[in-house]
Amino acid sequence: MSVLTAEPILASAVAPVATRATLGVWNLPSGFPSQLEAKLAWTGSSVSKDSDFILQLSGAEIVEVKTALEHFKTFGDDGDAINPSNFPLPTLGTKLADLSRDIHHGRGLGVIRGIKPSSYSTEDLTMIYLGVSSHIAESRGRQDKRGNMLVHIVADNSTKQAAEHHRHSTKEISFHNEEAGDVVSWLTRSTAAAGGKCIIASAYTIYNVLAATRPDLIRILARSDWPFALPKFHCRPVIFHQEGKLIMNFGRAALLGNQAHPRPSHLPTLTSQQKEALDAIEAIAQATQLEIQTQAGDMHFINNLAVLHRREGFVNGEALNEKRHLVRMRLRSAEHGWSIPSALEHEWKKAFGQKGAKHWHLEPMPASFFPLRRQPN
Repeated sequence: MSVLTAEPILASAVAPVATRATLGVWNLPSGFPSQLEAKLAWTGSSVSKDSDFILQLSGAEIVEVKTALEHFKTFGDDGDAINPSNFPLPTLGTKLADLSRDIHHGRGLGVIRGIKPSSYSTEDLTMIYLGVSSHIAESRGRQDKRGNMLVHIVADNSTKQAAEHHRHSTKEISFHNEEAGDVVSWLTRSTAAAGGKCIIASAYTIYNVLAATRPDLIRILARSDWPFALPKFHCRPVIFHQEGKLIMNFGRAALLGNQAHPRPSHLPTLTSQQKEALDAIEAIAQATQLEIQTQAGDMHFINNLAVLHRREGFVNGEALNEKRHLVRMRLRSAEHGWSIPSALEHEWKKAFGQKGAKHWHLEPMPASFFPLRRQPN
């Protein structure tokens, strides 16, 4: 993304030049490039003109998926055992391999469309999701301390705390990454009556805009003094540059707290510069975002290391098929997975390590398996 292309964004996304000049810090951190030249440095307007990130399944490919499902069921194994070998997709598998490469080394996003949830039982639909996604990234990670492998994102106002949690709120949420997982994926079982679009933005584009106009904020983001409070208090950078790749990983709740996760008063708070950096990320992300009108049955895949995501607010209807219901997974590919910075390794090991419980809830998790985490006292 060139500086010239970025200019319309800069007016609202970053401080005026006169203000920036008074900062006196223009150098990028050691090892960070002046610009990232990669397919990952896209804008929503450029990607939306080229819809080939959506893989529309043909009738023959849907039949192939059904055949793979029936083949896997002959083994009598649990869904956790699904892999590309026992869920064979001779023709579609080649396209999924290409999509996996694009998610890891190309634009960092992909949508598989054409599966109709109403045509399958909940169990079969889940196995199809596991089987198809195994051709994108075969390792599936735990998503919380309870070992939930499938997280259900549905509206829940049964308690004030649940209603304010990202997972169960109907409100819009800001751009963020998941704590772990090279790839974050979700299956849309049903959509809301209104709203709820998936919205994503490129961390590479955000970096290029900041590097060209606010390198001082790049320095702030790369410092190791960001006081994260989830899942427990620790300090680390928001951005990393490792083996030629930019990695961004943060969430506002972990840094600022919210109603579902109030931040203890004794923990350090963000500096004014850190808040400015977060606001700049959000502003640039919104100025360059890609909105995807999700359909029931869609399987979304994004590169969680280089693509931010958020959700617009939504309103559910009365009918079951008008209530937003996503099923999320965290994935990693042995072939294409990126090298993980040491500051993030702990979360990756918890998610993808061999030890630890695994629970596969086909429907929204019971209360005992929905850990509304609290920051340490």
